[in-house]
Amino acid sequence: MTHRTTTRRAHMLSAALAAAVRGWHVHPLRPGGKASALHGEHACPRTGECAGGHVKWEQRATTDPDRIRAAWSAGAFNVGIATGPSGLVVVDLDVPKERSGKGSSDAPCGATAFSALCERAGVSWPTTYTVRTPSGGMHLYFTAPPGVRLPCTAKTVAPNVDTRAWGGNIVAAGSVTPAGAYEVTDNAPVAVLPAWLLHRLQPAPAPAPAPAPLLVPGGATRRATVALEREAARVSKAPEGQRHDLLLKRTIAIGRFVVWGEIARDVVEEAFGAAGEAAGLPAAECRATIRDALAYSARTCRARGTA
Repeated sequence: MTHRTTTRRAHMLSAALAAAVRGWHVHPLRPGGKASALHGEHACPRTGECAGGHVKWEQRATTDPDRIRAAWSAGAFNVGIATGPSGLVVVDLDVPKERSGKGSSDAPCGATAFSALCERAGVSWPTTYTVRTPSGGMHLYFTAPPGVRLPCTAKTVAPNVDTRAWGGNIVAAGSVTPAGAYEVTDNAPVAVLPAWLLHRLQPAPAPAPAPAPLLVPGGATRRATVALEREAARVSKAPEGQRHDLLLKRTIAIGRFVVWGEIARDVVEEAFGAAGEAAGLPAAECRATIRDALAYSARTCRARGTA
């Protein structure tokens, strides 16, 4: 083992232990990367922690220094923080990615969008533990309110603003990728999640039961079918720089018909998936965006009679 490798491994171990001291549950990420270094379900040996069945990375993340030393002794792994078990909500403010040879996205950067949200709420930018990402974005750390289990979000709060909570992973300070390092820019204590942001992130109460569906199971009303065809066509022709946001917003708009029982969810997913791919978006991004949009509709849609 070279001196450089030994030094790098010691640095990453130190970063993992520093996060664990704060009570944050860590797990190893691939060296130089952001994906988990732990085995997935398909490669699970069904031994050790997984003897009773596959245990996912979120459950295997730990604050135990002995387990951390044992894990990082095997390699210079980057450090991931399982935000849910750590009691964290991390706001991820992205920078729009440049489109190869065609300039950059016309969406505002996450910091600009978040600043506008703060202004709208009548509050200043929160002072809290902050990490700068290699791309120039920011991770704002907040403590989650007790007894509230918040989900992750992707660009539903604002353009280029994601949040990581239960089911989420964030790359810890000290980790390094080919693009650069994750560096602490404000070592302030982790602030409590602002009330205005909690209100935006907290799942809305389940909507009141809608009247009986207007169709037999498996069918669809004409207005839902026409609306879906119209909105999917708009998404398929979306110009570069607007594709993601248009897919998200138009799926949210059609989501109310799914909630009201006027069209099957899988029909909507298939139509918007094909439209997003036709516009040039990767299939995985389409699936994630459609899932987030329909979840948002389910949380916020009003009963049919009040819409």
